[in-house]
Amino acid sequence: MATRTPASLRVNRASWLHRIQQAARHPERVLPYVRRGARDLRLRLLHRDHVAYYRAVMAADTARDPKAAVGSRNEERWLALGKMQFDYLVEHGLRPEHRFLEIGCGNLRAGWRVISHLDPHRYYGIDISPDIVIEAKKELVARGLQDKLPHLTVTGDLTFDFLPDHHFDVVHAHSVFSHSPIEVIDECLAHVGRVLAPGGFFDFTFNRTQGTEHHVLREDFYYRTSTLLSLAERHGLTARFMQDWEERPHRQSKIRVTAPA
Repeated sequence: MATRTPASLRVNRASWLHRIQQAARHPERVLPYVRRGARDLRLRLLHRDHVAYYRAVMAADTARDPKAAVGSRNEERWLALGKMQFDYLVEHGLRPEHRFLEIGCGNLRAGWRVISHLDPHRYYGIDISPDIVIEAKKELVARGLQDKLPHLTVTGDLTFDFLPDHHFDVVHAHSVFSHSPIEVIDECLAHVGRVLAPGGFFDFTFNRTQGTEHHVLREDFYYRTSTLLSLAERHGLTARFMQDWEERPHRQSKIRVTAPA
């Protein structure tokens, strides 16, 4: 089983020293990295707002490969990552009658399993990318889950202003905050408590660092656990680091947020 060493959690992937070391170890990755950097620079110049920028990134990535766009290099990995998320949620009490909100539903990597598990009308998925939501609908059809009547919606922010108060038993965001600047995370935490039902919880993953907080190409963001715990607490939420998730073979860490009853 994969484990993360303390040394790996102190790496600043944005530093020139790290980039030079990686280039020396993996010269075959240099050209793809340069191409990605050039593309991202062009998109940042066209789209100064982070949501608009990342929507453009997702459009480009989805056109090339929908599964790779959500961070899965092949079908096998896509299925395995979705199953890992779903199994964890079920182990933590996800029941068919629960109302479930998935932030960054993508192409339903975990979502199709959740939809299958839940009663009809209980799944609500949102994403900033119209392109990936179209792929989600295709996945829904491919899995024969239309009779579950899930809601799939494109959104431009994380205020949840179109959703009802105290409605969702479980809110879930996998590989969303790992691609989000702190102001986007703050917006989400400022509003998620309103849509959480009493006793409900919000799980999110993030790229964890024990060193300097940083980002790589404005796509991959690394945060200290204490930063995100404090941010949640400032919004009146109770937050805790999910140590049992660390036992899973996944690079990202997980925090659980609960709202006052």
